[in-house]
Amino acid sequence: MTHMSQNKKLLKFTGIIGLSTFASRILGFARDVLFARLFGTDIYAQAFVVAFRLPNMLRDLIGEGATNAAIVPVLSKYRHSYPIKRYWQGARSIFLNLVLVMGVVIIVGFTFAPFLVKILAPGFVESPEKFSYTVLLTKLLLPYIFFLGLVSYCNGILNSFDYFLTPALSPVLLNICMVVALVYVCPVVGVKGLVIGIYVGGIAEVLLQVPQMYKKGFRWINDFKLIHPASVRVWGLLIPRMVGSAVYQLSILIDTVMASLSVVVGAGGVAALYYAHRLTHLPLAIFGISLATAVLPRMSREAAAGDNEGLKKTMAFSLGIVFLIMIPASVGLMVLSDHIIRLLFQRGEFTEYSTSITSNALYYYTFGLAAFAGIKILVSAFFSLGDTKTPVKTASMALFINFVLILIFMWKLKIGGLALATSVAAIWNFGILYVMLVKKIGDFGTKGLARDLVKISVSSVLMGVLTHLMGNLIVSGVKSNIVQLALLGGDIALSGIFFIVLAWLFGIGDVRRFVKGCFRRVGVK
Repeated sequence: MTHMSQNKKLLKFTGIIGLSTFASRILGFARDVLFARLFGTDIYAQAFVVAFRLPNMLRDLIGEGATNAAIVPVLSKYRHSYPIKRYWQGARSIFLNLVLVMGVVIIVGFTFAPFLVKILAPGFVESPEKFSYTVLLTKLLLPYIFFLGLVSYCNGILNSFDYFLTPALSPVLLNICMVVALVYVCPVVGVKGLVIGIYVGGIAEVLLQVPQMYKKGFRWINDFKLIHPASVRVWGLLIPRMVGSAVYQLSILIDTVMASLSVVVGAGGVAALYYAHRLTHLPLAIFGISLATAVLPRMSREAAAGDNEGLKKTMAFSLGIVFLIMIPASVGLMVLSDHIIRLLFQRGEFTEYSTSITSNALYYYTFGLAAFAGIKILVSAFFSLGDTKTPVKTASMALFINFVLILIFMWKLKIGGLALATSVAAIWNFGILYVMLVKKIGDFGTKGLARDLVKISVSSVLMGVLTHLMGNLIVSGVKSNIVQLALLGGDIALSGIFFIVLAWLFGIGDVRRFVKGCFRRVGVK
């Protein structure tokens, strides 16, 4: 198979994951809109955000982190280098290890829940009601970690077979269950209703994976071994990755701690940062994370086969696509930040003030969007090479930079200062990772990427001017939310077309190949 064919296959996988992620994120936004309407940025909203952050932190640590850093690279090698029986022996050993670790984490977390809340949100201690409610929600949500681990394990197995559909669809089920809980359960029992929705969603996510797992060959036979070369290798890769994840989660913790200091950044900072972070992750998850997920098995195969040239071509192609998608997305979100927040969230308990602080955070998050996505690709390359230490080192340095910048920016920019510090630290992290990967595998088209980066940036800025001018129509005398949403969608669509035209005129190769491919599909030469 030629490298061009492999790229098409990669984009196909990315499209499958991206479309599923898009559906999940749309439902996620419906969930957030309902959540904002019911709880706004009050103490119950902030309590839930902090309590739910712990499972999400552990999702990256022992769930998705294990999948991306260790399970997929190790099992991809086993699948292509050893008999399938040995593959499944290793897979079952990994499963047993994960179950034991998750059990210990849940017990420890439940025991030390009050201490964890004090670390996550020290500002909550000043309000006994907010603090006690956050501790209660934390304890209620901790067992959900077990379902996170099971889903991530199944995802790793299926991804190692280049199967991405049901793993990508599982978050859709979770969001459906949470939306149903917000509509029918939360109005009766309050924010605790979301806990019920989360558990029902977790069970549904696991059950969705079972048929495909069985189809690929997984069987519940009595040969589970705690120690196996595959599980030993996974732990060898995962422990440094867990340290790196701990560094990343510490960065989130710092943001949460600072956001809880309402005396400095203003009231409602924790919830505002959450909403802005969710919006920033829409394009990041739909394409950046989807591409990183799809490309990891391919990079792992190329690294295992010693195909250094193939790996470099894959890197150049992946980063080129990241720039092409994420930079115009960043500009669009930046220009429309206030309009988007106002239209999506400003109703019920989500006030004009809530819109102001959330759009401020979203605006500054957009500066780092392309870097966030690029880091996902670069880290996947290091993982495929069996190097989990380098991302830990750069993440640790980025953490320090982030903390220093927060102390500088938060006084003037308030909650936006936290977002800007995160963005600048991400840009620095991307640059260092890029340089270190070039040293490791050789240059993979830096001049071409830099040339395209300039062209894409210029096209995006020009697109942003049009987006801004059309965006003013959204608030000029139009009162209907439905009409405003339609105008917003039209603005985004026209801006996207305008960007593609500009990119074509500037001669960006990936855009020209995309447009020509579209013409060929409709019979136009």
